Amino acid sequence: MTIQQDVLLDFIQSRRSIRRYTSDPIPREWLQQILDGAIWAPSAHNRQPWRFVVIETSDTKERLATAMGARLRQDLTADHVPQDIIDKDVARSYDRITSAPAIIVVCMSMVDMDVYSDERRNENERIMAIQSTAMAGQNILLMAKSFGLGACWMCAPLFVPDVVQQTLGLPEDWVAQGMITIGFPDQTREKTRKPLESSVLWQ
Repeated sequence: MTIQQDVLLDFIQSRRSIRRYTSDPIPREWLQQILDGAIWAPSAHNRQPWRFVVIETSDTKERLATAMGARLRQDLTADHVPQDIIDKDVARSYDRITSAPAIIVVCMSMVDMDVYSDERRNENERIMAIQSTAMAGQNILLMAKSFGLGACWMCAPLFVPDVVQQTLGLPEDWVAQGMITIGFPDQTREKTRKPLESSVLWQ
């Protein structure tokens, strides 16, 4: 392994999902460079289906957190989850969204993707767009780390894309896939991975 490869592997392995941040704002030019890194992810047919919403204002964070929390409470109530657990889940979600200095809502658009005459291929095309958008999200996480920032991917918008779209006034074709909270870290975390051999078949 070369020094360059060793440095890259260490960089990837040392990335963590950070959920607590200081209140320090993130320079706008940093966020622009992070997004510039995101759009260089590979994408199906090079159609670049990703779309991004950058949220920096407290008002927008609070509106989004409140709207998403209301739907979360509704869904958990329908699942007959105990009230104290619902309250904790809603409060935790609200805090994670509103306490982050910046949030990038990662969306997907199908407007430039291929359209077929059968549902099987159309569904595969949709999955390809999702995969492409997720790779852009990974670039955001790595770019954030390169600036010394912490970041965490939240899947919650995937469960309430209509709420996200309505609350943020997004174009109709922008479908939320996740959100990434970003800020200067106010915690450290250690994580491990399963042995490589448990996930690989050599043939």
